Amino acid sequence: MKLKLNRVDLWTATVEDRAGGLAEKLEPLAQAGANFEFVFARRTPEQPGKGIVFVFPVKGAKAAKAARDAGLGKSEEVHSVRVEGQDRPAVTARIARALADAGLSFRALSASALGRNFVAYLALDNAADASKALSVLKKLA
Repeated sequence: MKLKLNRVDLWTATVEDRAGGLAEKLEPLAQAGANFEFVFARRTPEQPGKGIVFVFPVKGAKAAKAARDAGLGKSEEVHSVRVEGQDRPAVTARIARALADAGLSFRALSASALGRNFVAYLALDNAADASKALSVLKKLA
């Protein structure tokens, strides 16, 4: 299984849990020309009335300034790995098993397929775990 692996910087922000809360975070970046590959937003039950958004990538000085001005910043707590390859049955299960066999626990996994390809994002607790995940997943390739 051929995989393209790399570490990515997720940008994140707290979002008001109301109609328009997410749009208010994303629109300034869109106006600055940002083109996201990944956006994930959810409510945060531990903080009623709030949510969180994660985006990737934020490229270029104009987009980075717009992101910062909108309250987004590079996540210091979530260390992410992007996995891309040809979609095959059980590919996500193989990734999860390889990480489990290496003793890695992850914060989150998001995966989707479009056409013949898939992309997955792993969120890990620290830089060392992200490096270990890359090493483990290289062996699947």
